[in-house]
Formats: sequence, C-alpha cells, structure tokens
Amino acid sequence: MKPNHPITRRQSLKKIARISASLAGAALGVSPLLSHSLARASSTAGKGFVVEGIGSKEGYKIKELTRKVFDAAGGIGKFVSKGDVVVIKPNISWARRPELAATTNPEVVEAVIELCLDAGAKKVRIADHTIHDARRCFALTGVGLVAKRTGADLVFPRSSLMKRMKLHGHRLDVWPVFVPLVEADKVISLPVAKVHGLSTLTLGMKNWIGGVGGRRSALHQDIHQSIVDLAQFFNPTITLIDATRIMITNGPSGGSPSDVAVKNTLILSNDQVAADAKAAGLFGYDPGKIGFIRLGQKWGLGTYESQKLIQQRVML
Repeated sequence: MKPNHPITRRQSLKKIARISASLAGAALGVSPLLSHSLARASSTAGKGFVVEGIGSKEGYKIKELTRKVFDAAGGIGKFVSKGDVVVIKPNISWARRPELAATTNPEVVEAVIELCLDAGAKKVRIADHTIHDARRCFALTGVGLVAKRTGADLVFPRSSLMKRMKLHGHRLDVWPVFVPLVEADKVISLPVAKVHGLSTLTLGMKNWIGGVGGRRSALHQDIHQSIVDLAQFFNPTITLIDATRIMITNGPSGGSPSDVAVKNTLILSNDQVAADAKAAGLFGYDPGKIGFIRLGQKWGLGTYESQKLIQQRVML
C-alpha cells in the first residue's frame, strides 16, 4: 500500500482494536464504535464483478429482476448470513414521489429487504440522513409503507445517532457519522442514478453523503474527494444502483416528469467504482472523465476498467 493511500474502514477498525478506546476517545472526542463488523470485507473478497439486470419485457416485475441480479452474483446468501443485522442505505433525501426518480424506487427497496429476510437476517433497517424533513421523505417516497409491509425498522435521523469518527480520508478526517450504518453486520448501498449539478452524477459512492451529519455543505467544496473519502470509509457489503428510472436533468432533486428517463435497469456490484462506472454509461458519460470515479480508482476503491471485472447481464 502506498504511504499516502487512505486507510480503509477495515484497516481503521483493526488499528482501533489494537489501541485503547478510552485513550482514543479522550484524545479525539471520537467514538470508535468497535461493534463495526469486519465480516463486511469477507463478502466482497475476490475479483470485482458487475451484474446488469434489464427489464426488457413489458410488465416485468422489479422484485423478480432484483432477485435475478442477486442470483447471477451467487445469491443473496453470498452477502447476507443468518442472524445478520442488515442496514439498507437508499437515497431518500428528497420528499418526492417515486416516479420522479429523485429517490430510490420503493419496489427495489422492498425486494432487497425481502431477500435479506429470506437469507435469515435477524433484522433489517432502512437508514438515510435526509435533506428534506424525514417524515415527509418517508411518506412521499413510499419507503414508510415498505417498512410497514416488511417489518423493517425505519431509522429516523437525529443528533443522538451521530457520532464523531475518524474517517482517515485525504480531505475528511473526523466527521459525525450516522451510527446505524457502522453498527450493522452488513450494509447494502441502494442509490438511485441521477445527474448532479456539482459532481455531474450521483450514484453509489455519493450515496454516502447521506451517511453523515455535520455541516454537509462543506463536503461540496471539494466534492469529488469528499465522495471518495466517505466511500472508502463506509465500504458497503454490496451496491445495487436503481436505474429503473434515472434523472437526466435538474438533479439531484428534480420535480418534473420531464426530468426522468425510464431505463428499467439494476446494477449490482461488489466494487463501488465499477458500479458507478457502469451506471455512468446510462447517461452517455465516459467514467474516466467523472472526477469521483477517477479518484476512486486512483485511491484503490475499485476499478472502472471493464476488462478487469467479471461482467454479466441478465434479462427479464
């Protein structure tokens, strides 16, 4: 590892485990949260893969397509084990109806929750630090109803659930982190694919801005590096990008049906960079020209070089 390479979430946990948590907390005012799960890393070991699922038939079922992309990657049991506490991190920051593509499709969220429960997960939680009022976001996006139907816990963002932690990023050092995302055994990143005025696109890696608190406007001052710093810290078990509908203009909040294009696509990967690179193609972008994708590869989070990945496509 290069001397200036950012310390990953996994390495940070090992380092913290070797020192006194009390001394670290006294010195930095940072919660070590030693309940972080190291199991997350084991499920993403090996060569990177990308599975693209396309609903090509009229009336296809999103739940069935979701299951098919996981099956193509070896099944949900490859990522979620019996007894796991799983946190799903969608993008539900905006109080928008699902058809406006500002937020993760609730059918995708529900499908993933059901898969996790089928795999024997002890508990599934939905967590996002929303921009608009959380109650309105949960109601309008449909995620609140999903939680009721599935029995998943819907975690309301509040200050008591934010703990200052050492991120070990190139730009970000100590920052308030949304505790449920680091206390889980497994974390599934479930973003929606959209354009963004500052970062060009918001996909999997940028989803982690919704995993922190504090003065989040400051993250936009060097947004591409901030995105990568957060992505290397959270290091999800798996990323599933919802591109059933994508926002092609006026992102990230949108608000009009004319901002939306129907793609009927899901992208599953154990490589955050690869997932975002694949999704960038839906917008006609060269992934190597997107700042956070390029930096993600530079700092070792993954690759956008397709020849280095196992790629599959499933149709429904």
